[in-house]
Amino acid sequence: MKYIQTHTLIVGCGIAGAAAALRLSDDPNHDITVITRAREANDSNTGWAQGGIVTRGLDDSPELLVEDILNAGAGLSLPKAARLLADEGPRLVRDVLMERCGVRFDRDAEGELVYGLEAAHSTRRIVHVGDMTGSAIAEKMLETLATRPNVHLLTQHTAVDLITFPHHALDPLAIYDANTCHGVYALDRETGEVIRILAGYTVLATGGLGQIFRNTSNPRGARGDGLAMAARAGVHILNMEYVQFHPTTLSVRGAPNLLISEAVRGEGGVLLSPQGEPFMHRYSPEWKDLAPRDVVARAIHMEMLEHGYEHVYLDIASKQPAAFIRERFPQILENCHRFGIDITSEPIPVVPAAHYSCGGVLVDEWGRTDFDGLYAIGEVSCTGLHGANRLASTSLLEGLVWGDRAAFDILDRPRDPIDDARVPGWVYRGDSDPDPALIEGDMTTIRNVMWHYVGLVRTEERMSRAQRELRHLWHEIEAFYRSSRLNDQLIGLRNAVQVARIVTHAALRNKVSRGAHYRADAPAEMDMPVEEAVQARG
Repeated sequence: MKYIQTHTLIVGCGIAGAAAALRLSDDPNHDITVITRAREANDSNTGWAQGGIVTRGLDDSPELLVEDILNAGAGLSLPKAARLLADEGPRLVRDVLMERCGVRFDRDAEGELVYGLEAAHSTRRIVHVGDMTGSAIAEKMLETLATRPNVHLLTQHTAVDLITFPHHALDPLAIYDANTCHGVYALDRETGEVIRILAGYTVLATGGLGQIFRNTSNPRGARGDGLAMAARAGVHILNMEYVQFHPTTLSVRGAPNLLISEAVRGEGGVLLSPQGEPFMHRYSPEWKDLAPRDVVARAIHMEMLEHGYEHVYLDIASKQPAAFIRERFPQILENCHRFGIDITSEPIPVVPAAHYSCGGVLVDEWGRTDFDGLYAIGEVSCTGLHGANRLASTSLLEGLVWGDRAAFDILDRPRDPIDDARVPGWVYRGDSDPDPALIEGDMTTIRNVMWHYVGLVRTEERMSRAQRELRHLWHEIEAFYRSSRLNDQLIGLRNAVQVARIVTHAALRNKVSRGAHYRADAPAEMDMPVEEAVQARG
């Protein structure tokens, strides 16, 4: 059976995975293998990010950024993580993205960086490349990695499961040892073979889970793959109930939920009812349209439910000149134009959609998990930074900071991969191709259950229904998985139903509202005594 040995394996190549690979490549004797399930390496959550990346604005300070992060996180953000991001992030934006990779952020006529404003930020501190920031960052980082001879990028390789000891150990005495990760089993999508990739260190950088919801701004690969693999291995996972819904994605029949960046509201865009009336002042008198994402998303949801709207509208056309809109939001302009909307002359129909998972695999300040040799960085991880609700445009910076830090920690403790004789080969069970109609039908069921029962507004009754339906579906999918020949879609389906159950269990267990976890049948945790809040969380 084919196997690969490498010093460090990175699963995923968005900003977090690329940052780790780039730093690791500074040691010419360190071999790095990066795998992605996608055909093109830039097909990642990073590539879809529009708004920008946080750095330090002109009238800004680390203390001010920390304060904004903690406020947005609804009391659950880890101060140590926020301080780390505020102290190290701006330097890495300059040194890694701008100087090393050559990312050209927008500048004014005098050549100075243009800083954007987004929801819940108290000052302009977000740099961007039009409305294609993530794509520009991914492109330049991948170009830089391509010049490094010790970085090996494998596309169309889907991680199936982590290789962990003692679970996969051939030595029976390994049951007395600590939990350790030694790489992954990965499906080579071109050959259909499951290979072993054995690594001294394994870094999960697999992104998010938006595809478990009917409406999402995430790419099709955001199925929670890394989370599901970590959960099956028994790695500690935290805060999975806090799934952030982006307030504004395109709502046109037959069109995907294309992201309409928060930067549109940062540049003056206003949310309107179909009758043309603004409404955010009723939900957030202080912030109005620049309120935190969870507040804005729920406000839109409530307007739609109360009045039976199919969507609401986001108006930038009457707030900014057409020339400004064309220059600042070229991608949104083009995307909307494809579906008959001219954002320079008419408002954009929008609905909320699942956007970002604030929880994930629990890690420390170096990206280390509770399994020796296993790291998690980017959206798949839970650093504590985002708490119950992520502050806009901090996700790219978190990936950059923790990717860089994980690499430094790995380089400080070099380790060779395990010998292949100690790891069993993959056991092939099924010999028939999986029925694509069953896969698509089951994915549709997962998405609908999660959207209606574990979405923006949650109750005990809805989530209990979801838990029962997902439990039954999980048994069906496991049987399907074990009787079929593996492909990427089947692996994704198995991961999606597992992650949906994790999110539902966490949301049902947490009986109080906080940030992105809004329960209509419970008081806000922030209004409860600390002792009651802790007891309610369990």
